Amino acid sequence: MLDSTSRGDLFVSGCASNQGKFAACFDHVVLLSAPVAVILERLLSRTTNDFGKDPAERARILDDITHVEPLLRRTATLELDAAAPLECVVSAIAALAG
Repeated sequence: MLDSTSRGDLFVSGCASNQGKFAACFDHVVLLSAPVAVILERLLSRTTNDFGKDPAERARILDDITHVEPLLRRTATLELDAAAPLECVVSAIAALAG
């Protein structure tokens, strides 16, 4: 998919230990971040997924925020506050496509 010569906008979402290997394939790398309190509230209040409701899962999330998020921030070309209204976040990402 990344080697495709087709034209058009491609948005890829995710996080993996080898993602730096593919950074040159993208025009932009966007980090969506939010304050810890917002993340925890969203995890506890959502009804579509149980991940993050278990204390051990929340501990892992907090550890990732502490140790992984700074690494992601260093390679991001843009950081957006995902605590902003959804339409603002989506508009900012869509604007990157031109």
